[in-house]
Amino acid sequence: MKCLTWVTVVVSLFLTACTPSPLPNNIVVSGPFEPVNNDPASTGYMFTRMQVLETLVDVDNQGRLIPGLATSWKSNNDFTEWTFNLRSGVYFHDGTLMTVDAAYNSLSVALGKPTPFSKDMIDNMEIESESSITFTLNQSYRPFPSLLSNYTTAIVAPSSFGKFNRIKTLIGTGPYKITHFEPPHSLSTTKFNDYWGEPATIENVDYITGHRSETRALMVRTGEADIVYNLDPAAVNMLRTDSNVNLFSDKIPRTTLIKLNSRHPILSDVKVRQALSLAIDRKGIAMGVMRIPDIAADQLFGPNIRDWHIRKPEKRNDNVSQTSHQQKAVQLLTEAGWIEGSDGLRYKDGKKLSLTMITYANRPELITIATAIQDQWKQIGVSLSVHMENVSAIPSGHADGSLETALMARNFANIPDPLGIMLADFSSEEGGDWGPMNWHNETVFNTIKSLSLTTDEQSYNAKIETIMTEIEQDMPLIPVIYYVQQTATSSRLKNFSFDPYERSFRLSQMKIAP
Repeated sequence: MKCLTWVTVVVSLFLTACTPSPLPNNIVVSGPFEPVNNDPASTGYMFTRMQVLETLVDVDNQGRLIPGLATSWKSNNDFTEWTFNLRSGVYFHDGTLMTVDAAYNSLSVALGKPTPFSKDMIDNMEIESESSITFTLNQSYRPFPSLLSNYTTAIVAPSSFGKFNRIKTLIGTGPYKITHFEPPHSLSTTKFNDYWGEPATIENVDYITGHRSETRALMVRTGEADIVYNLDPAAVNMLRTDSNVNLFSDKIPRTTLIKLNSRHPILSDVKVRQALSLAIDRKGIAMGVMRIPDIAADQLFGPNIRDWHIRKPEKRNDNVSQTSHQQKAVQLLTEAGWIEGSDGLRYKDGKKLSLTMITYANRPELITIATAIQDQWKQIGVSLSVHMENVSAIPSGHADGSLETALMARNFANIPDPLGIMLADFSSEEGGDWGPMNWHNETVFNTIKSLSLTTDEQSYNAKIETIMTEIEQDMPLIPVIYYVQQTATSSRLKNFSFDPYERSFRLSQMKIAP
């Protein structure tokens, strides 16, 4: 007989009282994501995941751009003019037709609000025909269509807007429409019968914010939820033996990285940056902290990021390899003038090799990984002080120059074409809040900028390899592990699939077992 702690009993009773029980054609989804309001500019990611909103451009599992509310798009020869052809026969949830005027108005409002990309490049947007919109840019920008896959540019009905173009009622085009919304705790939807694409099978879907991983695990275990996202290793282990629960592990375009201030007196030396990277036991962190094999990161982009992940020959005998890396790290520090003292730490000109690392609590595994790195760097004579801060401390430290190192989980899915990320973060010494800091490499800067004008695919791929080789050698960021999304579903749910770009929960594809 299993014994339950009083905490488990209380949590279970709370969930039973506060969570709607799944009905025959209803499902409940839970994750740590908080839908704080109904404005696509800030919470659109939640409404695209719930398939309420859709964008002109969609993304497949390999990061390739595919038609969404636009059936096709084309550019001129220098990528400064882009025309998007709209899908016909699309209805908003209020029953009105999506016209070119409605799409133009929605995009105009969206581009007047915060987006994860610079809008300064857009010189003009105009209606080209009764079914097409043209963007004129003031610079060549090859990855422009990928920007229109971002949730901030989702198309909403004219009736969504109130005074000053504020969202009063969110009305989209997706296979589900909103029936009830209580920010930031819950969102209820029902299927939209006039959806332009394949109609949903499940009638109603509720989303409930679950702040703790163990709470979400209990929800799926007790049948109070059908899908729970973002489970930590402890929750996964708890669910592994439950025959009523299915577990899924999927690699996503997110890399845990160490951001470095390349202007720092210690970190300005490339040999020091290389030594710090070599000293990290990535496979040990992958298994010891995350309990997931094959996620050690040997470069910036993971293997599911098409074209930008450089294939390398497999290495054998991991233990010997890590020992060799540590020895090489020690050699590099010695060459850089950092000499081991009697306390085991390294010194140069009377100053200790001491660094500060900040990280944040939003992803609980980060502090554990930071602690592991602290110990691994100590083994080569580096003193590392780790501090838990708010996530805003990283861009703030970048802006005021105070940041030394930071451990972060960088999402590369917001703009599915990596060229957009590279142009934003790797084309100047200014870097980016979540990219390099005070790093200078003319080869990388110039090659990235030339990619926006490159039309030949062979030349394009050769330039990518040049860029990634330079970055790996110069080490402005230190990759640690690739990220894996852990999800659990109830056994009654069929046809579950995970979107590695986290754009959609793919609810409309799922069914409930009879």
